[in-house]
Amino acid sequence: MRAALPEPEPYERPAGDVPARAGGHRLELDRDTVERDLMRLVLTIIELLRQLMERQALRRVDQGDLSEDQEERIGLTLMLLQERMDELCDRYDLTPEDLNIDLGPLGPLLSR
Repeated sequence: MRAALPEPEPYERPAGDVPARAGGHRLELDRDTVERDLMRLVLTIIELLRQLMERQALRRVDQGDLSEDQEERIGLTLMLLQERMDELCDRYDLTPEDLNIDLGPLGPLLSR
């Protein structure tokens, strides 16, 4: 039988104690743009996945792995996804350039 562990005491940061941050920068959140910034991140990830799916579909078409019906469905699905992405970008006032995160020495995340 195990002995019950004591409840941990809540941590209270001493007054004036500021946690260290990389580069000494503090993360600033603007309440007015949090939703837009979150949508920017989500749409960036979706756009990356859409581009990967599109490349894979093109490879499969080039290899002759798909029937005409499958090619048609994939093409239609990718077009609908692009339309929905455009609608969401318009709604949140985002451009394709806004979704292309700069990875520094690696270059931009998305290919265009």
